[in-house]
Amino acid sequence: MTFTCKDNGRADKIMSQELELSRSQIEKFIKNIGIKVNGKNINKSSHKLFIDDEVTYEFVLAKEEESEYEVDFDVDILFEDEDMLIVNKPPFLTVHGAPSVKEATLVDWLKKKDISLSTISGEQRHGIVHRIDKESSGALVIAKNNEAHINLSRQLEDKSMGRYYLSIIDLPLKEDIVVEKPIGRNPKNRIMMSVTPNGKFAKSYFSKILLSNNEKFELIAAKLYTGRTHQIRVHLNSLSRHILGDSLYGFKSQSAKINRVMLHAYILYLKHPKSGEMMLVKAPLFDDFKQVLHKYFDKDKINENITNNRIIDSFDSSF
Repeated sequence: MTFTCKDNGRADKIMSQELELSRSQIEKFIKNIGIKVNGKNINKSSHKLFIDDEVTYEFVLAKEEESEYEVDFDVDILFEDEDMLIVNKPPFLTVHGAPSVKEATLVDWLKKKDISLSTISGEQRHGIVHRIDKESSGALVIAKNNEAHINLSRQLEDKSMGRYYLSIIDLPLKEDIVVEKPIGRNPKNRIMMSVTPNGKFAKSYFSKILLSNNEKFELIAAKLYTGRTHQIRVHLNSLSRHILGDSLYGFKSQSAKINRVMLHAYILYLKHPKSGEMMLVKAPLFDDFKQVLHKYFDKDKINENITNNRIIDSFDSSF
């Protein structure tokens, strides 16, 4: 594919505007795949482009490489076609590789399955459009080609794609609430994030769904309007609420014996990257989440309150 520059500027900035992708994605694309400027190969995102320069780029397939770690697990597929894959990511599975990751990841599983993947996000993140924390679970969309990846990334930006989360917290909310507080790296603990004046803008909406039988815990739904690391956990912590199992951000109870964060991306909504059809995909709860629910909540009320309509309608559409 080729386009003609209409402005002067850095290659990453010009291509970001042309393809309507983030600068970081374009930087990785130029570094890992490269572009041609007037026929010359370029791998530096800082390369200066000028008006009338011809820029050529090619979407290539992800390399099929064996993981150095054994892929001894499977992942449930909720939807699949030639453009994308939607999976129900189980807890304790890391989405993509990093220097600190010493185990097989979801990307490794995708490659083992010989699933075609986009390459825009770089070698370790083939196909990954958005992510979920390791201990959390739920619906995750994967792009099979770069055209689909570009479309889905645009939807993330304009908020036409998103997720409704279910979570169990250690103290009921007083009311449905929108939290707008900036989030940045915690200066005292680099593993954690925190609300900080110098952080990035972050906005979350929390909705009350069901009170536990002992009225100590609450099942809530959450919707994000930004995608900061640990956003739901950090914003709840700022309200002096914590997700059951989330010892990193303050859940203290030892008697519950909950060994992971009770946070699940339950409903994914998006437009199909090719047809434009609006899709709503539900990711079933995993057994550990259901066990905690059944221990503390009325079973009949659970089924009544976690329907698509009940969760989606609990959010004010004006936000």
